[in-house]
Amino acid sequence: MLEESIGNFLRGKGWTLSIAESCTGGLVSDLITNVPGSSDYFEGSIVSYSNLAKTEHLSVPSNVIKRYGAVSSQVAIAMAKGVRRAFHTTFGVSTTGIAGPGGGSGKKPVGLVFIAVSDGKKTIVKKEKLKGTRREIKKESARRSLKYLYEFITKIS
Repeated sequence: MLEESIGNFLRGKGWTLSIAESCTGGLVSDLITNVPGSSDYFEGSIVSYSNLAKTEHLSVPSNVIKRYGAVSSQVAIAMAKGVRRAFHTTFGVSTTGIAGPGGGSGKKPVGLVFIAVSDGKKTIVKKEKLKGTRREIKKESARRSLKYLYEFITKIS
């Protein structure tokens, strides 16, 4: 399982992880903490569902949310950086998106998800256009978050 590989890799390097979740509602953290011993490298997470939570707990600038919207690459990047700083971890991961079935628009349809990974020096963001039910979109977003985290950490080692 990918979460076990991530855990083994982080543990082996002495690296730590924190997660900021919006559209996934804690599913990424759930996957990470399903691994025995994950407390060796996982510091914690923030489910920042509201814009207020994003600004107050993750230090996402409110003007960034106003300009680009909560579901944007800019907010995903700020969330990943903010959670890494909040927990003083090596890596921060974030998810923000529209899981549906409502809430979408022509410019931002249901299934639009942004996933970011940051280490303080470099931050990547991925844009996904997922299909399925609300639950399927949430689960696939969480799975892809782990995929991008694994790719990020194994490239910098």
